Amino acid sequence: MKKILLALITLTVLLPAVAGCGTQKRVSSTPTVDKIVERGVLLVGTTGDYRPLSYREPESGEYWGFGIDVAGRIAEDLGVSVSYVPTSWPTLSDDVMNPGLFDFAIGGITITDARKETMAMSEGYLANGKTILCRKEDADKFKGIDDLNKPSVRVMVNPGGLNEKFARENLPDCTLIVYGKNEEIPSKVAEGEADVMITEITEAPWYVQNDTRLSAPLLDSPFTHGEIGVLMRKGQDDLMDKIEGTIRKMKKDGSLKALHIKYGLIYNNI
Repeated sequence: MKKILLALITLTVLLPAVAGCGTQKRVSSTPTVDKIVERGVLLVGTTGDYRPLSYREPESGEYWGFGIDVAGRIAEDLGVSVSYVPTSWPTLSDDVMNPGLFDFAIGGITITDARKETMAMSEGYLANGKTILCRKEDADKFKGIDDLNKPSVRVMVNPGGLNEKFARENLPDCTLIVYGKNEEIPSKVAEGEADVMITEITEAPWYVQNDTRLSAPLLDSPFTHGEIGVLMRKGQDDLMDKIEGTIRKMKKDGSLKALHIKYGLIYNNI
């Protein structure tokens, strides 16, 4: 009887250990999304200098724009609030690669092969292309690249982004002016401090509508064609799936078209 009792006690002690040998810790298939949901806040990097896609009001600090609305919809679908983290065009790539800064970046970010080599980009939610802003009285002067690529033409761009890259590659003979605050360049052109701003078809219509001194004569024939998307670090596939799911829903339910109308942009069913 003692032997039987001892065997039962030994078996009782060993059973948990044996059971534990076959137990593996469950690994979540959505680690990035889980982290955001647990935090309760989606952290979104944005430049806040690109009306009407991403703009930060200097006095109130509030953000608004096409990209801001898209980010808000993504946060809503995740069931969390959203907080915007300032970044800049010169530091955008480094900031995206910093895992402690924000979850993704949005607002006028063109999808390019160069960016996709080191980072991840979503499918496009807005069509874009390089164009110009100039003074209304000068609109007939600029019909193409050759009219811009002259020493007599002062071309102003913001630093570190694709506008500067485009100007340096395509307008080597112009008088290039690199100005630090993108949102102030249209008024600089209107006031005569520059002749032309290199910009996008996503930005130019807003300035033309809001400043009668300006014109975008090449709006219907942009120099380039591309799309704007969400930029993030690689290895966050679960978050990318959620983002692209939201973008597809917005395309299907008409939300993206409504944003084009809201911000006065040309609608392209991308």
